[in-house]
Amino acid sequence: MGASDDPRRVHFQSPEYLVDRLDAIAELFDTDRTDLLVEAIREYIEDTADSETFQELVATKYYDGQLEFETVKQLVGAETAQRLRLLKADLEGEPLDLAAPDDIDVYDGDATAVETAADDEG
Repeated sequence: MGASDDPRRVHFQSPEYLVDRLDAIAELFDTDRTDLLVEAIREYIEDTADSETFQELVATKYYDGQLEFETVKQLVGAETAQRLRLLKADLEGEPLDLAAPDDIDVYDGDATAVETAADDEG
């Protein structure tokens, strides 16, 4: 059993009717309340971590500097966290200043001019 698997005692309050239902379910499955709570929390965390909305929120907060990389790893897993880290580094980098190639006619001879707001002011 690794250090992260070591049990930690937590205390919280819950409405009595939920505790009564939990106890009834535990009795039905011949297990205890703690095992059911741990399993329910684990499933909730896994489902939440897999949700697109949650991952977008984590990414936004990470890119904005509100979350540290280690926290992101705990929230979405190491693989997704590493992808976010690489993308963040790419986003923070200088934009590439690439000239259009001279030997290729990108527009195939049919370039279209677009008027911009600056053109309207002049």
